[in-house]
Amino acid sequence: MMTTVELPLWLFVLIVLFAAVTFASHFLFPSVRWFFRRRLERAVARLNERLTRPIEPFKLARRYDMIQRLIYDPEVTEAIVAHAEDHDVPENVAFEQARRYAREIVPSFSAFAYFSFGARAARWLATALYDVRTGLNNDQQIQSVDPDATVVFVMNHRSNMDYVLVTYLAARASALSYAVGEWARVWPLSRLIKSMGAYFIRRKSRGALYRKVLSRYVQMATEGGVTQAIFPEGGLSVNGQLMPLKMGLLSYVVEGYDPQKRDVVFVPVAINYDRVLEDRVLIAADQRGDRRFGVSMTVVMAAILRLLWQWVTRRYRKFGTASVVFGPPVSLKALGRDRDLDDLAETLRDSIQDVMPVPFVPLLARVFMMASEPLKEVDLVHHVKSGMPSTRGTRPPLTDDELADRVQRAFEDMQHRGMVEAAGSGWRRRQEETALFRFYANSIDDLYADSISSVNAATAKS
Repeated sequence: MMTTVELPLWLFVLIVLFAAVTFASHFLFPSVRWFFRRRLERAVARLNERLTRPIEPFKLARRYDMIQRLIYDPEVTEAIVAHAEDHDVPENVAFEQARRYAREIVPSFSAFAYFSFGARAARWLATALYDVRTGLNNDQQIQSVDPDATVVFVMNHRSNMDYVLVTYLAARASALSYAVGEWARVWPLSRLIKSMGAYFIRRKSRGALYRKVLSRYVQMATEGGVTQAIFPEGGLSVNGQLMPLKMGLLSYVVEGYDPQKRDVVFVPVAINYDRVLEDRVLIAADQRGDRRFGVSMTVVMAAILRLLWQWVTRRYRKFGTASVVFGPPVSLKALGRDRDLDDLAETLRDSIQDVMPVPFVPLLARVFMMASEPLKEVDLVHHVKSGMPSTRGTRPPLTDDELADRVQRAFEDMQHRGMVEAAGSGWRRRQEETALFRFYANSIDDLYADSISSVNAATAKS
């Protein structure tokens, strides 16, 4: 036992290295993971004390565990077998396909990334670009929901800033889980978005296996109480109007609802802007008749640098107002067994439209679109007052001085963008910017009995 053994130095180093790795993998790494896991659990517990809707355990589960749970779900297993039969492939091949889909969809939520970075970055960006305004009853709408229910925010989609705005405004209530499209599957953006709790969806995929994996994930998240946010229009509005809602994710939530378990409550969210960052890109796509939003990274970087230079030289001005209003919640339990998916979608769409914010640039856009002759600047406040929609419950009442100030700022923004031009003693819209006026006026058109569509048709011919 005490005999001396001689070894080459390289072999001794190799043995020590293997011993160190074995010790670390069996003792050190598990201990470190346990230590940080415990710290994370305590941090989340403290965070949940100040959230209106605490983060559910489902959202904090390990990503690997969620993927395993998803691919071994009985309904997914049936879909795997059916996929193998339909495509004449071995079941293990279909199983690996389902695993790839699950790995693509399931996020890796980090409470630290969401609240320490994401929510703060969303607040900074939203308030740096816009004057953010909310509805009178936003907080009350959230607080009125059953604390045990799953909340699903159903939003119109005006801009990619929608994600930022709602993340910022909902940060005091809970952590949102978004469905994002293929545009976000670019490294390293994809890692950041997954850590924020978002899950990727293939909007053009129609495979039954993929749809089953996606639907079961959405249903599991809903059953687990995860607060979600969806854009049922299926994409950005290219003409400014609120589009008919697509069933997609909405149908997954409704079909997976179990009346014996927690309630599911939909909260309609209406979003509108004085200026949509991508407005000209969207208008161009509408005029082409497609949904290709090809934007050069060079153009984006040039715009960012231009804004930074304006900020450094103290010439920076915000892009007006961004308004977010929550509508009355819609409970699946209250709808009962006779609920119809089409009726639910129509109800949610109507609720979004009923509380649609009315920023002053869209108001002025409508005023100029409806005007048959140039408007005097001193008369703009009168025209705005008379042109207000009858439903005005989404904005705090303004004094005459506040109204005049808001109208003046909106008009200056339109001048700054070259949307209007002098005509005699008044102002009129520039004919080459008619599509831009129509885009903004369309966002509030449904609030009026006299639709601007007839004016649009007439201007389109001119």
